[in-house]
Amino acid sequence: MLKRKNYKFWFCTGSQDLYGDAVLKNVADHSKEIVDALNRSGVLPYEVVWKPVLITNQLIRETFNNANNDEECAGIITWMHTFSPAKSWILGLQELRKPLLHLHTQYNEEIPYDTIDMDFMNENQAAHGDREYGHIVSRMRIDRKVVVGYWKDEVVRKKIASWMRTAVGVIESSHIRVMRVADNMRNVAVTEGDKVEAQIKFGWEVDAYPVNEIAECVDSVSDSDTAALVDEYYEKYDLILDDRDAGEFNKHVAVQARIELGFERFLEEKNYQAIVTHFGDLGALKQLPGLAIQRLMEKGYGFGAEGDWKVAAMVRLMKIMTEGMEGAKGTSMMEDYTYNLVHGKEGILEAHMLEVCPSIADGKIAIRVNPLSMGSREDPARLVFTSKEGPGIAVSMVDLGNRFRLIINDVECRKTEKPMPALPVATNYWTPYPDLYTGAEAWILAGGAHHTAFTYDLTAEQMGDWAEMMGIEAVFIDKNTTIREFKRDLKLGEVFYR
Repeated sequence: MLKRKNYKFWFCTGSQDLYGDAVLKNVADHSKEIVDALNRSGVLPYEVVWKPVLITNQLIRETFNNANNDEECAGIITWMHTFSPAKSWILGLQELRKPLLHLHTQYNEEIPYDTIDMDFMNENQAAHGDREYGHIVSRMRIDRKVVVGYWKDEVVRKKIASWMRTAVGVIESSHIRVMRVADNMRNVAVTEGDKVEAQIKFGWEVDAYPVNEIAECVDSVSDSDTAALVDEYYEKYDLILDDRDAGEFNKHVAVQARIELGFERFLEEKNYQAIVTHFGDLGALKQLPGLAIQRLMEKGYGFGAEGDWKVAAMVRLMKIMTEGMEGAKGTSMMEDYTYNLVHGKEGILEAHMLEVCPSIADGKIAIRVNPLSMGSREDPARLVFTSKEGPGIAVSMVDLGNRFRLIINDVECRKTEKPMPALPVATNYWTPYPDLYTGAEAWILAGGAHHTAFTYDLTAEQMGDWAEMMGIEAVFIDKNTTIREFKRDLKLGEVFYR
């Protein structure tokens, strides 16, 4: 499902014809060298494409509009090698609809003390030209990312690479379509929201389908296809029978295999990239989708429980942003369940009834079949495991009525002190920064949901950049958070985003 798109980023260098053709040739050669080096570095997740040096209003405007119309272009990287009069950029910037990064670098790393003269100064003046350009972008109130440093430095390349993933998240956001199986859980507030405004703001399309329309697709899956997928399950995962008869166990697993195949075919046929289910409306489905949803998430689909379309879209978005990342540790929907309040051992047990993505698993993954009181259906099969240790972020998109807010919390995942053999679900366990008490209080003050989109592989900065490019509020809960300052930030957000 999660197919890598051939996105590219255009490298646009600014200059002018004041210094003659020889300087312009050097500017072009230098920018080509930078582009080649970036592409050869192995750090960037997407290709950088060099574009001819921009020296006129017309060429800048034409280049930016070409970028708007190129489906493979996911963003623009700009750099002013020499002085580029900022008024030349106004029309192009007004019409640009792609993410923008301002790379504030220069061709030379060190001042050539022994040979520097005015010719060198005129040609190599990014410290001058980038400030002129930066002024007009700020005056035009255009959101962009600014990366400062020498283009050969690893830290600069990593910052560009990080922004590229955020930019792809911006582009892909408008392609996210969420299929709601049935509707929202009754009387629950946080999983609801303004779907029309979400489509205007983010491009998300959220549609509901009667559960039995999808159930018909599930029923149409052949026995042979179901059996083949069950064989794949048995080969890939351990089995925990819990004293169940092996034949009966197999029948329960086969129901999930049929659901996975039916759901995936329906999603592909209707062109949806995320799905929500609700245990209160299962129609003709024999089980609450568990193992099936876990597998679909692992393939790249977003998921939200109890009708939570916002978290489904965010999980899909974050899976897109982390696609192809070397050493990725996983992304999943998650839910806060219960606390450990023992001093020095504080943390939150994260899980869900069934649906946690196996991409975050640490070690062996097993299939279990256990009763589930919600849903009033037969015992569903699910994948069980514990999650990886290490830092991550938990993200919640909430609708405050007059605007959306993205809440981003740095967390530290670790193993529980003891195993939990009687709990037949996949789990994670983390402590929010700066500590459980401050983190939980800040989360509640911000209106954060109990469902989150969780990942080990993105940073708070990346998600904050995404929110900024989308024009919505982002609040951060991290090691530096204090409740006094956090409350002040929330009040400032009320004024700024009203």
